[in-house]
Amino acid sequence: MTSESVQPTSGPSRRNVVAAVGAAGLTVALTACGSQDEASGSSTEQGAATGGGATNEGAGGAALAKTSDIPEGSGKIFKDEKVVVSQPAAGDYKAFSTLCTHRNCPMVDLKDDVISCTCHGSQFSVLDGSVKKGPAVEPLEAKKISVNGDSITLA
Repeated sequence: MTSESVQPTSGPSRRNVVAAVGAAGLTVALTACGSQDEASGSSTEQGAATGGGATNEGAGGAALAKTSDIPEGSGKIFKDEKVVVSQPAAGDYKAFSTLCTHRNCPMVDLKDDVISCTCHGSQFSVLDGSVKKGPAVEPLEAKKISVNGDSITLA
């Protein structure tokens, strides 16, 4: 019986190929997460928003909307920023996180002045962030926004 010898190949090992493909995928994902334009952050959904009061100071964050985009007594959800901006009274703007305080589910269901969690049914006022219906017991986290002229930005 003769034995054949196995010659090492000159190409990359399977381990090196898998590592390179994984690194390339990670690079693409990180690049995609890091690029963002002004228009990509806004949602066309309307509803009520709750949160911290707006200031009239210079904006340090991303531009969200024009004041005319936020209906009085309701609000607008910005999915990418995970924030809802509301106008409880004329000229008074507030913002809150859209992550439910029960289990951190993202909320995108906004009707009138109530934002609802589709995971477990919690409901919150978008006008002040308070819990309207459980199981959540903590109000929505207030977010800081700035109003400069007719522009609303994250502070």
